[in-house]
Amino acid sequence: MDVEEYARRGLFEGRNESALKESLADHIVRIKGCNPSYAAAFAQAVIEEVKNSGGLTGDFFEYEPAGVCMGEFGVGSRGKGDFFAHRQIASIIGKTSASVGVDEMDDAGVVKAGGQYIVCTVDGMHSRLSDFPFLAGFHVTRATLRDAYVMGAKPVMLFSDIHVADDGDVAKIFDYTAGITTVGEAMDVPLVSGSTLRIGGDMVLGNRLTGCVGAVGVAEHITARKSTRPGDVLLMTEGAGGGTIATAAIYSGFPEVVEQTINLNFLVACETLLKNPVFPRIHAMTDVTNGGLRGDAFEMAETAGCRIVIDETEIGSLVQSQVKEMLEKLQIDYLGVSLDSLLVVAPQEMADDIIRAVGSAGVTMKQIGHVEAGKPEAVLRRDGRDHDFSPRFRESAYTPVKKVADTEVRDFEEMKEGVVRASEAAIRKKERVLAKLKGTK
Repeated sequence: MDVEEYARRGLFEGRNESALKESLADHIVRIKGCNPSYAAAFAQAVIEEVKNSGGLTGDFFEYEPAGVCMGEFGVGSRGKGDFFAHRQIASIIGKTSASVGVDEMDDAGVVKAGGQYIVCTVDGMHSRLSDFPFLAGFHVTRATLRDAYVMGAKPVMLFSDIHVADDGDVAKIFDYTAGITTVGEAMDVPLVSGSTLRIGGDMVLGNRLTGCVGAVGVAEHITARKSTRPGDVLLMTEGAGGGTIATAAIYSGFPEVVEQTINLNFLVACETLLKNPVFPRIHAMTDVTNGGLRGDAFEMAETAGCRIVIDETEIGSLVQSQVKEMLEKLQIDYLGVSLDSLLVVAPQEMADDIIRAVGSAGVTMKQIGHVEAGKPEAVLRRDGRDHDFSPRFRESAYTPVKKVADTEVRDFEEMKEGVVRASEAAIRKKERVLAKLKGTK
């Protein structure tokens, strides 16, 4: 519970301050189990701070509201709203000197230094794994290493950030770190730095855990999405999913499926490719995560300016059998959910060599599509006919709560207007503050 927001909303609604204090203190007692007199003093202090910080004006205290909530726009839900919001973030950052920048919507950023490409990436842990810190740490670490590998980089170090709410057990930090270092040690990539904080400091009650893990790697040959070109083929490895599939399993009553997600197949396949003579011939790589194959094919087509044709024939066989059975029972579209498979884009003549190289690591890979010249789009070829393969508003609803959340959606075009307005206001603010800073040099 965010006690600051509770107090701020109460004052905004004109609630009696004494009644607000009493109500807030009651919530604090029920969550923290503390002495009522302590809760009352705490509630009074929260209200005082909210009053002191309210009504401030100017660039450093205000922002242009979009009038659109994160959840209703699908930010973080790997669908149309999320992709649109990320493109607004890219516009705020603008063009930079990066070899691969955020405007390319790739898995990681790349700069050149000392004659080598330096690759940096960061992934947030799955929000629903808060009560399962080891799984959270394991899967987010595997995810960030994937993002470094698919840019053609050899990961050299990891860094982490962990936030636990005020009432969370300190042991969550340790279990989360154990998950990170299990993957790191298995792949010989050290965890070298990080940060540990409370969520919202004193203002957020409960035991929620959140955090991220980042990776830095070095590369000589970059396999960014923009290198995809007509005539290429798409090759995909088998996948059992990661944090998303583990979450679906836990919250839908299939805990036995979680163990299938605990593997290093993706990372081992990439490590094998990096050492193989075939690697320099690979044009692009990505992981099947952002809204599933639907989302990744769409983003690749947009970035590369090509038409991507996905053939459904072989894809189902690349989903781990227990995972696929669970998804079918839960009526979850496996094409719209993160499978954590490796997707490789390369010339047709290199396909067999790449498949053999990955197979030598004990990982199955098959051809699942090709790239054509034409309108930047992704299509799904099923029974000889092409169907729209655009990402949906959100990724496939993979928990009971997500199935409910998907039932109420605001008009997307209307929300986009507010989002654009807010991002443009942020750009203007950046320019104002930059001008001021440069004027004081």
